[in-house]
Amino acid sequence: MIGILLWREPQAGRRQRQIALAERSILHMRFLVAEVARGPWTPEAALRRRAAAAAKRMRKRGVTRVVLPEGFAYTAQMEKQGVRPVSTLALRRRLAADWVRELLARRGISPGGARVAVAAEQMSGELVQTVTELALRHRYILLDVPYGGEEFCRQLRREYGVSLLLKPDRAQLEEADALVLFDPRMDLRPGGGGVLQLYGEASPLPPLSLPLAMEEQLPEGADWGQLLAALLEAGAVRPGQVTVKASQVHA
Repeated sequence: MIGILLWREPQAGRRQRQIALAERSILHMRFLVAEVARGPWTPEAALRRRAAAAAKRMRKRGVTRVVLPEGFAYTAQMEKQGVRPVSTLALRRRLAADWVRELLARRGISPGGARVAVAAEQMSGELVQTVTELALRHRYILLDVPYGGEEFCRQLRREYGVSLLLKPDRAQLEEADALVLFDPRMDLRPGGGGVLQLYGEASPLPPLSLPLAMEEQLPEGADWGQLLAALLEAGAVRPGQVTVKASQVHA
């Protein structure tokens, strides 16, 4: 089971537990939810202790991964108890094609004429999916992988009639309108456009959305990226139901 930690505003005049645990179903997926009291004057030291205590109690219930509140500052205390944040890497890669569309739209670049480059250290299912989606949306796709790209290119031509530029040189990668990196590339100094780093979680995700009826069932205050990643992994939401917000794409 995956956990969720949520801050709870204490109610004046009532004696309440600092930490309350309960199982909760969200979109038919069970979570162990820890509500932790945090008031406007709660000392930082107390919040650190409560975060650690909540993680310890969740770990005893079998939780090793947790969806944290937005802007959570006590991840280290959680990890010391054996509970780590839910990874958003799979979600980021699943949304890569839509993310590129949003990046290009913000820069006023037409999708049809955009040059989109993708670089990775090896072929993978996630890479194949991303490049296939990009090739069906954009005319000029550059793919830089050390091996395995030739057969993939032939497959795309057979199935969809699209072509890729395989093994572009460094200048072509750096001048692309969008550069999608599945692995670090310290040798590149992109100057042509935006860069999507799909190997880490430091950069913020684009604004995301679900169908309204599903959004209304999500708890307030939880990190959306982590929560959607958990729901997607479990099959509680389908890949096509998680989208980059259109209002942001066309801003």
